[in-house]
Amino acid sequence: MADTTKEIPVVKKKEQKEDSTLDASLRPRTWDEYIGQDVIKKNLAISLEAARKRGEPLEHILFYGPAGLGKTTLAHLIAHEMNSPMRVTSGPAIERVGDLASVLTNLSPGDTLFIDEIHRLNKLVEEVLYPAMESRTLDIIIGKGPSARVLQLDLPPFTLLAATTRMALLSSPLRSRFSGGTYRLSFYSHNDIERIVQRSAVLLNVSIEPEAITELSLRSRSTPRVANHLLKRCRDYADVRGNGTITTNVAHDALHLLDVDQKGLEISDRRILETIITKYNGGPVGIQTLAASTSEETETIEDVHEPYLLQIGFIERTPRGRMATRLAYEHLGIPLPANMQETLL
Repeated sequence: MADTTKEIPVVKKKEQKEDSTLDASLRPRTWDEYIGQDVIKKNLAISLEAARKRGEPLEHILFYGPAGLGKTTLAHLIAHEMNSPMRVTSGPAIERVGDLASVLTNLSPGDTLFIDEIHRLNKLVEEVLYPAMESRTLDIIIGKGPSARVLQLDLPPFTLLAATTRMALLSSPLRSRFSGGTYRLSFYSHNDIERIVQRSAVLLNVSIEPEAITELSLRSRSTPRVANHLLKRCRDYADVRGNGTITTNVAHDALHLLDVDQKGLEISDRRILETIITKYNGGPVGIQTLAASTSEETETIEDVHEPYLLQIGFIERTPRGRMATRLAYEHLGIPLPANMQETLL
């Protein structure tokens, strides 16, 4: 990692006259600016080129994975590459069939519809979405009882892009209709996170030292959204307590103030691990019991905390519940229990 750090130049502050043209959003706008997820990008590039040659909309695509890895960004990039207007909504926002009908009937030929958190769609709404995706028709029931009739509306050719953090909650019929592919976004490498932090620092007009870039990447939970959040907070600390430059000391002090440790764990992450170790002797403990003990929602533990703790090997999922690993004990500085020491020996 040290050699990689030396290759990263110090990001200098831009001139003040460029502030007016600074992009307020850190979201990449081109494929070249999108860092990481190389396999997905290569597959999407082929699909996009093929769709353009045929003069057809891209087939429906589903992205899934932990929050903050770039699912929404990929959707925006696809719409940009297809030169297609994008309508954005989310699963919880579409409460009734009429809501979905309003969205679909307002689409123009070639439009892209992005539904975030699609696993939270109402089941009745989801069933109406099936023919819309498959045969571009919308079936609406008018009236009730014997006088009820079905009105079938033809929809223009469109592309549905969807994102979810809970792939298991999607029904099999809905998953099978994403004929363009289902892509899982994985956590980023430290080198990719360093490049993302470097790019974001330029956009935020902040000076940052190479060692500080490395420090932020190590504590970013391998997630671009977290890396950008930590960069902004370090920028604020540097402006208030320093001279505006994010040095290694400034980064250390700012991250210490945020209570983010060397592995990127926050207070809630450590409380979950400590609860498993101290209250339940390292586990196993059920997810609902763990949620009640830590005053967290089960969905929050499963969607926010658990993916990264599993990624770095601090907890294990077993049929009986969650268990803390040897790495978790060592990170928290808690002596290993006798039974775990015997297992190691």
